Amino acid sequence: MHPRIFAIVTAVLLGVLGIGAVSVTRWTPETVPVAAGVPATTQAAPGASPASAPPTGDPAVWTRSTLRNKLVAEMDATDPGVALADLDKITKEKPYTVRFCHPIAHELGHTAVKRYHEDFQKVISFPHETCAAGYLHGAVEEMLAASENPQQDILTLCAPANTGPCIHGVGHGIMFVTKQDIPSARDLCSKFPSTSRRITCSEGLFMQLFAPDEEDEKAKANLPADKLAAEPLYPCPEQPALFQSACFFYAPTLYLSSHDYANHPEAFAGALKWCLNAQASGGANDCSRGVGSRTMKYNLDRADWAAQQCATAADAWQRKACAQGLVSYWTVNYTESGAAAKLCKQITDKEIAGYCRSAGGLSSTLD
Repeated sequence: MHPRIFAIVTAVLLGVLGIGAVSVTRWTPETVPVAAGVPATTQAAPGASPASAPPTGDPAVWTRSTLRNKLVAEMDATDPGVALADLDKITKEKPYTVRFCHPIAHELGHTAVKRYHEDFQKVISFPHETCAAGYLHGAVEEMLAASENPQQDILTLCAPANTGPCIHGVGHGIMFVTKQDIPSARDLCSKFPSTSRRITCSEGLFMQLFAPDEEDEKAKANLPADKLAAEPLYPCPEQPALFQSACFFYAPTLYLSSHDYANHPEAFAGALKWCLNAQASGGANDCSRGVGSRTMKYNLDRADWAAQQCATAADAWQRKACAQGLVSYWTVNYTESGAAAKLCKQITDKEIAGYCRSAGGLSSTLD
């Protein structure tokens, strides 16, 4: 064959082969199917390491939506107990999921009440302690939302046991059904006959106010920007004394979410400085404990880093309050014996470790 003709034929063949390679090459990554048909996310949560999807079909890194869809599908196919047990297992294996497990558990509670036709005793017959009893809180919310007489039912729903988590759930439900009307919600909590139950109710009330369920579109309508600008810790300073502690404790939730803590980790140290605005009204200590609690909740997978945020506070009283908050959330999430000791051993800052041991009721010489 003539050399020039050979060169032309060769070029044409190479071109054809190149086009063929382009046509059969997969240029976009495949998504790995997971339960409920949700594709795995490719973006790791803070503190989590990217990895290949495990053989179960679960994604390498959970997001709120993928975990929620998996558990809702499990609950539809089985019962709330199965879904809650799986949620508990996942949060223990992947601590970063604690950032969004509580609202998911809330949703399971709402769904269970509808499934069992408002048979509350049936709904709560399943073990529901996981994710700080979020399932119970959601169930109470749904029961009160469906109630024809919520003012009466708030006093009877948790009877006869009237456990703290259930009364706390009533607080969530009260704020839920009043659509964040703070005075109305406060008046309903005040119907409880004892001071201790009113306080427990107020804790659920303000937790719901500052971290409402996503399905409530009017969740933050009563926290106007102009009042927040005039009073950074609105509405806490204006609350009656009985309700102030819970308000200040949960107020940092709104601060952290509005400062995009997931992408701006400096927001945790910033929240401690922000809490100093409450010194005049006496809420700075409760606010600082709240920062510690939320810092631990959002960073269970890096406890020492969370402790380092407490160490950024300028004053010892605030570092101590923040450390108390760290321990409070850790022991709510890890209820087994010796949980506080396991936390304190992870903290490398000696001052914060000492506050940790004190808050956990441990010996100051614990190694």
